[in-house]
Amino acid sequence: MTNQTADPSIAPQGDAAAAGPPARLLHVACIMDGNGRWAGQRGLPRVDGHTEGEENLARIVRLAVRRPVGWLTVFGFSTENWVRPRAEVRHILGLHEKLFGRVKELNELNVRIQWIGRPFDSPAARTPKYVQRAIRKAISDTASNTGMVLTVAFDYGGRAELMSAVRAARADGVPVTPETIDGHLYLPELPPVDVMVRTSGEQRVSNFLLWQSAGSKIHFTNTSWPDFGADDLDAAIALVR
Repeated sequence: MTNQTADPSIAPQGDAAAAGPPARLLHVACIMDGNGRWAGQRGLPRVDGHTEGEENLARIVRLAVRRPVGWLTVFGFSTENWVRPRAEVRHILGLHEKLFGRVKELNELNVRIQWIGRPFDSPAARTPKYVQRAIRKAISDTASNTGMVLTVAFDYGGRAELMSAVRAARADGVPVTPETIDGHLYLPELPPVDVMVRTSGEQRVSNFLLWQSAGSKIHFTNTSWPDFGADDLDAAIALVR
């Protein structure tokens, strides 16, 4: 697996800057929890919490590129989330279409976006065609960027990914080993997670990047995702710096 080298466009600045040579760039993974609770505490509909959560993700991306973060992976929608009320699911799908439509901003930040989840041609895949088109366009339109890699997990489950990797290895006629599983994951180039963040007080990993986060630190915070900010991100990074 190729290690990404430091890029000056994503070097830490201000309070996040460190003395000495550039540190190895980190892989930060976020379980963005608490949108609904955030809205409920303010007397707002749940969908308003999801809307604010998507806006905050854009803010976190802008913060992360100014820190030693080479990879930011976020849990947008799990394989289990399809059981939510239809109206809520439709709203979340629309927000992901909007997220993958932020190409201009991502290009300005030199951020490359990618997606991880059940392959679109999988019999179990449920990603709507219009979201698929938005995903493909965003990946294509940011492919030449050389800074931080933003990976959005959509229609994703860690156990489904591992089962897929085992089946693919067997189909290729190779022994099932840690190395062959590495090579048959949805995104084999995704490096191991350095720190996993879970917001809103829950203390579980919810089937997210089970293989990639096997050796990671875990940062649990009571802060809901819409309120997660610079200090919270720095606290997570401090666990591995």
